[in-house]
Amino acid sequence: MNAPHAAHRTDVREIEAFLIHEARLLDERRFDEWMELFVPEGYYWAPARPGQVDPWSEASLMFDDREIMRNRIQRLRHPKAYAQIPASRAVRQVSNVGVEEGDPGQSELTARSVFFMFEHRPTLPQPLERIFAGEYRHRLRRDGDAFRIVWKKAMLANCDAAFDPLFLYF
Repeated sequence: MNAPHAAHRTDVREIEAFLIHEARLLDERRFDEWMELFVPEGYYWAPARPGQVDPWSEASLMFDDREIMRNRIQRLRHPKAYAQIPASRAVRQVSNVGVEEGDPGQSELTARSVFFMFEHRPTLPQPLERIFAGEYRHRLRRDGDAFRIVWKKAMLANCDAAFDPLFLYF
């Protein structure tokens, strides 16, 4: 095995560790820490249909810059956010991580991965349980020894389905 391939695998594992860390922050509802993973101009986007080209020309499930993220997080924590009393519990799994664009040694790259998210809302009289699955694209910027998120695109496999209200990030 030659050195360039070994270096590439090491970088992919580093990217995978970052994406798993990001998922854990969301699972543990550590939203402020999660938001700090984004660069100041960063954004989160969940398209509303397969093949949606951009978030500006048509409606999306979510399209949040830092200000909207901050507002959504405040609403999730608000004591009168009845849809989140008690709070949803979620578990995310991230796998099949690869580099789609860019050289892992460069300052920016686009990572591709697959995700599964299980959400449990312990509401009465009937708890709500949902499974979301799809693909992530993360545009990552190297920041010293770590990564920062320039943008995150969460493409649900069933993004064009009808959903009950969405509160959590995928």
